[in-house]
Amino acid sequence: MAEESTENEMAEESTGKERKGRKEVAARNAMPTQEPQVRVRNFNEVATGYTWEQALSEAGRCLQCKKKPCSNGCPVGVDIPGFIEFMQKGDFLGAAKKIKESNNLPAICGRVCPQEGQCEKLCTLGKKHEPVAVGRLERFAADFERRAGTEIPALPKSLNKKVAVVGSGPSGLTVAADLTRMGYRVTVFEALHMPGGVLVYGIPEFRLPKEIVRAEIDYIKQLGAEVMVDSVIGKIQSVDELLADGFEAVYIGSGAGLPTFMNIPGENLSGVYSANEFLTRTNLMKAYLFPDYDTPIKVGNRVAVMGGGNVAMDSARCSLRLGAAEVHIVYRRSEHEMPARREEVEHAIEEGVHLDLLCSPIRIIGNKDGWVEALECVRYELGEPDESGRRSPIQIKGSEFIMPMDTVIMAIGNSPNPLIAQTTPDLKTGRHGVLVADPETGATTKKGVYAGGDIVTGAATVISAMGAGKIAAASIDRYLRGAE
Repeated sequence: MAEESTENEMAEESTGKERKGRKEVAARNAMPTQEPQVRVRNFNEVATGYTWEQALSEAGRCLQCKKKPCSNGCPVGVDIPGFIEFMQKGDFLGAAKKIKESNNLPAICGRVCPQEGQCEKLCTLGKKHEPVAVGRLERFAADFERRAGTEIPALPKSLNKKVAVVGSGPSGLTVAADLTRMGYRVTVFEALHMPGGVLVYGIPEFRLPKEIVRAEIDYIKQLGAEVMVDSVIGKIQSVDELLADGFEAVYIGSGAGLPTFMNIPGENLSGVYSANEFLTRTNLMKAYLFPDYDTPIKVGNRVAVMGGGNVAMDSARCSLRLGAAEVHIVYRRSEHEMPARREEVEHAIEEGVHLDLLCSPIRIIGNKDGWVEALECVRYELGEPDESGRRSPIQIKGSEFIMPMDTVIMAIGNSPNPLIAQTTPDLKTGRHGVLVADPETGATTKKGVYAGGDIVTGAATVISAMGAGKIAAASIDRYLRGAE
């Protein structure tokens, strides 16, 4: 308690005007970005990153707390004051090396991790001021290392034990990196033609450039992991066949890529997309570079996106960049209840996305040619909080109205593809088809098989999937050593 009080006092004493030699706390360094009117017409990264001066200035705001409350909020346990201390000294390579003791995907996490609800939320400085911009510093250190040349750490002698990882998203990549660094022979099986999972098919180029993902995956390959693309487990081999083929453990991190629809009339009309299809065509298959990449995608003048999460924001912002004149987010709660990161909502509004709140469609109306023509919607008011803590929407009688639309994108959630569960009878599944796994170990109901990320939790964040991967990697190591 004494140390915690001291840290609170440090934050308290750093307020206001100069007083007895103490200087006021420097303001948090804003992230430089492209101007909204410029970026809305390109797919280049919106946030351009700190300069050296900004990185040093922001690192200098860290109080170097002994208890490291920020690290307690990190799902993968990064020593945050530790890497920032290197940055305070100008040793950016040392900072990157420190981060990679716990996190093998720092350039990705520095861009898409919701730090504001995790490490930054617990920052001592944030009790009285704006917290240290941990994610922005992590991104700077990782980008600096990539430009300077990534150093591969010393690896242990091979244990000659094989582990299969199903899925090359954030969870699978984390398991692969951690186990490879322990001496295991890891093979990653990816269903698509490019590794990265949701990092490449789901997150737009302007938030997470493919070059960044490719560099992080190349690092994991250099650690010794083998990545096999176009490999659909459940089709080319089952989990049981992997175990019979010499793999002593299997990790399932195949995510939640099965789209959810609203089951309202008109969802089969032309011009209705799932966010999965829309974003996969746009991001992974590079529809935004048509005709150089022959992946056309039809976006009308008026686009409606159902949902209020990050996927909805990504779909809306891609629609603008693909030429839509008007894009609407249709969400049945208020802006306060939106699960999307606040930064993403603000960027979407800056770029011209309209928020149609407290309303939802009950019917999609088509024209004589079978294309979307309009939405019939109803309005809501908010009642008492539901199980998630958000206030439940209550439909207002007689509130029906029509919204003319050309394109509708459903971004209301996803569930796991049932293929692996269907081809592996010993795996127990739960609600919405998620795999049942022990949250403390990642162990499933089948011996030697572990799982984590969205296939266990349903759609969640990149960093939570990585956290599950680290837990499972440690458990697999114990299991293969006979300690679990």
